[in-house]
Amino acid sequence: MNTLQPVEEIKQIQEGNILMPQGFKASGVHAGLRYSKKDVGIIFTDVPASAAAVYTQNVVQAAPINVTKDSIAASGKLHGIVVNSACANACTGVQGLKDAYEMRKLAAQKFGMEDHSFAVASTGVIGEFMEMEKVRKGIESLQPENSPEAADDFGTAILTTDIVTKSCGYVTIIDGKTVKMGGAAKGSGMIHPNMATMLGFITTDAVIEPNDLQQALSSITNDTFNQITVDGDCSTNDMVLVLANGEAKNEPLTANHPEWSVFLELLKQTSENLAKQIAKDGEGATKLIEVNVHGMPTKQDSQMMAKTIVGSNLVKTAAFGADANWGRIIAAMGRSGVGFNPDQTTIVFGDIVVLKDGVPVLFSEEEAKAYLENESIIIHVYLKDGNESGTAWGCDLTYDYVKINGSYRS
Repeated sequence: MNTLQPVEEIKQIQEGNILMPQGFKASGVHAGLRYSKKDVGIIFTDVPASAAAVYTQNVVQAAPINVTKDSIAASGKLHGIVVNSACANACTGVQGLKDAYEMRKLAAQKFGMEDHSFAVASTGVIGEFMEMEKVRKGIESLQPENSPEAADDFGTAILTTDIVTKSCGYVTIIDGKTVKMGGAAKGSGMIHPNMATMLGFITTDAVIEPNDLQQALSSITNDTFNQITVDGDCSTNDMVLVLANGEAKNEPLTANHPEWSVFLELLKQTSENLAKQIAKDGEGATKLIEVNVHGMPTKQDSQMMAKTIVGSNLVKTAAFGADANWGRIIAAMGRSGVGFNPDQTTIVFGDIVVLKDGVPVLFSEEEAKAYLENESIIIHVYLKDGNESGTAWGCDLTYDYVKINGSYRS
């Protein structure tokens, strides 16, 4: 079985973005779906790219999800994706599906491609119909190019309640060729379970066939995008889409390729970076919380417990208040659905031990408070029930979360 390559094989590029790999272009424009901000965007490649995607697990799935599935099923190849914010095009019936297919057709016609050459994604308010006249003008005005400004325009066009754009870039060597990967994402609320309200777009110039790319994406999703939670709600629209246009000219990547593990690690690091940026930018959030659970019988148990802890409203509010209340953590562990021995539980905030083998430890409340006031908090839980570990990411729960969601449609 392949193991993931050491981190040293992968180099993160500062200011990396979705256009860092060869052959990709992007654009973002203001079409009027939002009051003043950019709201329609596109990622494009002249060379058809192998495509792979994972989708929200909500039973209610928006029209763009169905259109994107249809596009990928046609040949496994795409020339790009067109995206809008402000309107989710979810729970909009036959008209919503018609509008999503029209978005796909408009993008394809603009570049002289077949309709199934494009995927579609939407994000915003559920239950509202697309303002198609504005969308048509928006798609027509898109002018994809390869520049930092174009990458930023796209990143801005996909935002909803996000405070910041989210992007990253990495580079490695495969078959002696430089292989690059870039990412862009949006997501701020309704992040649970398994992606929820987030859109993640990853580009790479690696040579890889669609089925192998899907295998790679599926293999790392549970350790990255599926391990973030903001508020316990699950949306209707969300997907992660990976495009690989082969411009790096490496030998085709498969599970039997000697450097398959390098590509998996490249994809994992890109996905984890985007996932953590989403968790950190939770609606009203002030802190990124990372929970690591060690010593469980299975990785799945570890991940389930870690995600339960980081998703607990009581843990999240304690983090907001910089309160080292470890009782909230062990209480969340107890309802995680995972068996464990409370008398062999150790809990650590950063490097401050607060519970040791089930027994409270005297610690400095002042030091603990100072640690919990940081923008990034790491909580470790140590058990003695096995050798597996798991990690999850989330954010604190603040007054602003209620304010933002109490007026989301206004």
